[in-house]
Amino acid sequence: MVRVRFAPSPTGYLHIGSARTALFNWLYARHYGGKFLLRIEDTDKTRSEKKYLDEILTDLRWLGLDWDEEPIYQSERFDVYRASAEELVRSGKAYREGEAYIFRIEKGRTITFDDMIHGKVSVNTDDIKDQVLIKSDGSPAYNFCCVIDDAFLNITHIIRGDDHISNTPKQILFYEALGLQSPQFGHMPLIMGQDGAKLSKRHGGVAVEEYKRQGFLPESLVNYLLLLGWSPGDDRQIISLSEAVKIFDIKDMRGVQAKFDLQKLRWMNGEYIAAKKTSELLPLIKKQIADAAKEIPPDDKLAKVIDLYKVRIKTLSEFIPMTDHFFSDVYTVEEKGVEKYLKPAESKMILRQFADRIESLSEFSHENLEKTCRTLAEEKGLKTAQIIHPTRVAISGKTTGAGLFEMMEVLGKEKVLERLRMAQGA
Repeated sequence: MVRVRFAPSPTGYLHIGSARTALFNWLYARHYGGKFLLRIEDTDKTRSEKKYLDEILTDLRWLGLDWDEEPIYQSERFDVYRASAEELVRSGKAYREGEAYIFRIEKGRTITFDDMIHGKVSVNTDDIKDQVLIKSDGSPAYNFCCVIDDAFLNITHIIRGDDHISNTPKQILFYEALGLQSPQFGHMPLIMGQDGAKLSKRHGGVAVEEYKRQGFLPESLVNYLLLLGWSPGDDRQIISLSEAVKIFDIKDMRGVQAKFDLQKLRWMNGEYIAAKKTSELLPLIKKQIADAAKEIPPDDKLAKVIDLYKVRIKTLSEFIPMTDHFFSDVYTVEEKGVEKYLKPAESKMILRQFADRIESLSEFSHENLEKTCRTLAEEKGLKTAQIIHPTRVAISGKTTGAGLFEMMEVLGKEKVLERLRMAQGA
């Protein structure tokens, strides 16, 4: 049975690159009906914190990446690592240097392994120095404890980033020395920024927690990470996690670095938001509003506004500034729009005429509002834009947004007339 693992370190939040590593391991396990396991690399007791571990586990669940069996913690296995190191000393394959245990590298050998992504990789042991197994402070070295744990968990395949390729020959030597079966290795190209540099905050967020807070959906983030270095072989961009499980093949991974494009992620997130039912978006938007410490509107009104704007926002966090005029009389105003569309005397006259017309409407529907606007424009020899633009700025403070007449219907007759009358004195 396929058994893979993801090994986060609770010294910080879940990095977007680490989330991608977890995703591909999870997909590999689920595609073959295997197990996806967690190993917590918390050997650095000074930097490891429970808050980071809690957030990492929360983010994995949020992304839809469930795991099998209980996680193991390296901080609880120091005695196991020391016992294995002592075994190697007794067999003459390692030696003591003070309190440290050092593995003796046999020179003149060529270590070769078949990488699942890159193909054959060979390294000469002359280029590898003797390796620390246990440090002088009693803590295990990374490469050694990884081998002990992966053998304990019966890991069959190790899928990780290219930055670990140099570790693989050393780990293979440890497997040999301990008489253990070496797993198969696959090294994924790293995620880079659009400029080819290492992914950092200047390319966008680097932690899953940041994207979650900004209002990205887990489905879109997973979908985007899936396509960084992997392709199903066609031009499809929107692929669900359940579909990816069925079609995933690690052979389809490209051995070249993947570039992180925030704008493409935003586009993809917008597609997922637009496709969701308003009832599904409602609790997510309410959480955004609550996190922004703003008063949450009644569900019925909020749902109507979501209906109007879910095709316009790229992240859930954009909803609040884009729609603030629906829920309060204190909202952001585009001063350039006021100058252009509300200050001219002609605009004030048009707003007065339009307000007079819609005040007599018995049914304040977007159909009747549009009909009234077009009739007024025709009678006065105006372009409908000469009515629409000033009206939009007058009732929302903005020059863009959802359809004007749909906006007016949701705002309601009393509020629309109030703002149109106020704008005449602007």
